[in-house]
This record gives sequence, C-alpha cells and structure tokens, in this order.
Amino acid sequence: MLSLIVFAPLVVAVVLLLWRGLPDRAVSWIWVAVSGVEVAAVLGAWWAYPGEGVAYETNRPWIPGAGAGYHIGVDGLSLPLLALTAVVFAACAVYSLRRQRRPRQFAALFLALQTTCLGLFVSLDLILFFVFFDLSIVGMYAVIAGWGHGADARRSALKFFLYTFLGSLALLLGFIGLYVAARPHTFDIVALTREPPVAGTAGGLVLLAVLLGLAIKTPTFPFHTWLPPAHTDAPAAGSAVLAGILLKMGTYGFVRIAMPLLPDAWRRYAWVVVVVGVVSVLYGALVALAQSNFKRMVAYTSVNHMGYIVLAVGAAGLVAGSDAQARAVAVTGAVTQMVSHGLITAALFLLAGVLHHRGGTYRMDAYGGLAADTPRFAALTAVAAFASLGLPGFSGFIAEFQIFAGSLGSAPVAVAFALPGILVTAALFLWALHRIFLGPSRHRLSAAADLTAAEATAVVPLLALALLIGVFPRLLLDVVEPAARAVTDLVGR
Repeated sequence: MLSLIVFAPLVVAVVLLLWRGLPDRAVSWIWVAVSGVEVAAVLGAWWAYPGEGVAYETNRPWIPGAGAGYHIGVDGLSLPLLALTAVVFAACAVYSLRRQRRPRQFAALFLALQTTCLGLFVSLDLILFFVFFDLSIVGMYAVIAGWGHGADARRSALKFFLYTFLGSLALLLGFIGLYVAARPHTFDIVALTREPPVAGTAGGLVLLAVLLGLAIKTPTFPFHTWLPPAHTDAPAAGSAVLAGILLKMGTYGFVRIAMPLLPDAWRRYAWVVVVVGVVSVLYGALVALAQSNFKRMVAYTSVNHMGYIVLAVGAAGLVAGSDAQARAVAVTGAVTQMVSHGLITAALFLLAGVLHHRGGTYRMDAYGGLAADTPRFAALTAVAAFASLGLPGFSGFIAEFQIFAGSLGSAPVAVAFALPGILVTAALFLWALHRIFLGPSRHRLSAAADLTAAEATAVVPLLALALLIGVFPRLLLDVVEPAARAVTDLVGR
C-alpha cells in the first residue's frame, strides 16, 4: 500500500509525458484527480494506523552487498509529514488550474517531485533516504529554472542546487560513517537505532557531517542565503512546495536520523544546536521585518519558524536538568511546527503568487487599499498572516506553546532570547497587511482581480486544516506523542 502511495504520482507523470495527444486542460485535471486520490489514500493510512510503532512496513533487499535495502514504513513522526505532503501538492495542483506555461511538463514535474517527497518521509534506510533527498533537489531546480518568473531565475536555481547538493554530499559522508561503524555493516535505520554504532570523537565528526547536510536543507543561519532568491524567483506552486515540504526534509532528518542514531554526540553538542536555533529565530524575524518584497519577507519568516524547531530538538538533547516528559513535549512541538508551517506558509506563498499575477510585483509599497478591490484575497491573506504569527486558535500557537514549554526547563536562557521572535513576527505581518491592504490606494485593481474559484479552493483547505489543528490538536498529537517519547528515550539512554 505504501509503495503504491509513493510511486503512483511518478507513474502518472510518465504517462502524461508519453501521451502526447492529451489536451492541456485534461492534463491539469488528471493532476488534480491524482493528487486528490493521494490525499484520500494517506487519510486511509492515517485512519488505520495503530497509534504507535512502525506500520505498513516493507523491507526488501536492494543493494545487499552494501547493506542497503528498500525499507519503508511510517510512524508518528513520518505519517503527519506524509499527510502534509499530499495536501500541499493537492493544493498546488488545484492552484495551477489557471493557465501555466507548458502545463504537461509542469504537471509531470510536480508529480515526480511528489514521489521524491513521499519517498523520503517513508524511508527507513539511509541510502534510500539519500536517493529521495537528492532527487528532490533536482526536481526543485527544474521548477525554478524552467518556470521561474524573475530575471535571475536560473541563477537562483543554480544557487539553490549548489548549496543543497553540497549539503547532500555532507549528509552522504555522515551516512557512510554510520555504515562503517556499524557491526554488521548496514544502512538500515531501524537496525542502527537499536544499537547506535558510533560515539566519542568519531560520533561528533559523523554528527557534524549529518548536521551540516540537514542545516543547509532546513535552512538555519548561516546556511540560509540560498532560500530568499529561490523563493522570490520560483513560481507560486514551487515556493509552496519548497517551503511547505522540502524544508521539512532537514528538520525531519534531525528527529529521524541525527537524534536516535547518534544519541551520545547529540547530548554532548545539543547546546550548539540550541544556539543555532535561537540565532535563526531572531535573525529570520528581524531580517523579514526589513523587507519591502512580500515574498522575500515570507521566505525569511521560514528561517524564523525553522529556528523554533531547531531550538526544540536541541533542548530535547539537554538531558541534564530536565525530565523526559518535558523533552518529549519539545519534540512533539517540533513535529507539530513542521506540519503547521507547511500548511500556513504554503498558503502564504500561493497568495503571494496571486499578488504578483494581478499586480506584476511583490513590492508592498506598490500597493495599498487592496482590501476594497479584492476583499476575498485580503481576508484570506489576513487569516494566513495571523495564523503564521501564532495566534491562539491556529496550529502555530499549539506548536510554539509546546516548543517553549518543553524547552524551558533545559534551556531557559535560550527560550528567553527566542521569545521576542514572536513579537517581531507579529509586527512584520501586521505592517505588511497595512501596507498592502489598508491606507490610500496606489495600485487599483478591478473587482475581477479578486481570488478565482481555483485559487480559493487551493488556499482555504490549508488554512482550514491549520484552524482544525489549532482547535482540536489531539487529532495530530495522539499520533505524534508516542513517537516523540520514543525519540527522547533513545536520546537519553
């Protein structure tokens, strides 16, 4: 079942490329239909999930001489991200019903990219994880270079590729270190979790390689410089997938690989992770506040929000002076933040695409008073902004509350420094809403420029899910908490 969920989009992508006589409109609707089926399949897997442990597991030899296998499965860490991937790609499919350049290739590329994202989140083998990790870089490079709308789109795509490919090489080096130290040699994550293969100085070096690869992908300060230009020049659907899904590959790697496979090194260097998280929180928020470009502003808020996740997983490694329950709360908050950020920021980037499509620019000072011309667009953007700043009632509040509550006991000074990031985030979103939608009009739009049915249908479910999690968090937490406790137990052993 899990293999079918992962590879069905890739099969459809190949069919779309080979079936030359299919009209462009039919291609778009097939993409929407496949994405809808993927959402339904993942929801079915969620419904049947037993509540803890690895489910829907498949383990077959792949490169047996090297100890690598086709080992896939889901647990409380990966299932929410699997669902997030299906939902965000479905939203992008619906959003792209409006006219696109080369729609056949665009749909096929996104379907193939969906397979790489789904495959990474179900991988229980390090080489399989690396293969999907690398292929996602190639897919996103093609999206930015082929459909980017900025004058420097290809340059931004190249910068994205070089940065993240360098990270993947560091990650592979760390994986090889784990393999060499394991007895018997294996890349199987489950086997490596049972008996952590490396500690001491060697463990620190392996952790350094793994953290470098994951930090570039996340990205954290100071490895974030590829992110703003990539987002600014990418098409709206590309930015939604990049922020909503691809960034989570880095943070997911922390809880799936770095923490349980290198517990000794993680405990010794957790304070470094905490510091990087705090700096990312503050730097991302302050630089976002200084932006005049709406899309770049949202891009820098991703550095801020990813910083909260890094802070939480770092605090979960500070075993001394903290209890296991608090550390489990921090990890739970980190996973919840991954889901929350994916939903809300994907919606913000789709709305930024609407702004550019109607007005031809992302510069906030080019607008003003748009609430009178485009009330539906203004209302949804305001909801997304308030959700992103952590307003109670939305998923962001649940995530940040757990992160701070779980981190306070082990890293009180770090939490005190990170808290002002929430205030700065609130200021930057309120200031952006004021400049674009309130005050005197500087760029009038007709009433026909408001959200279309396809655009609203793409954005509303993302925000509705953020609201649902904010009001009924147990729907998500019941799945995440057992896995979070298992991770903290592994780190503390």
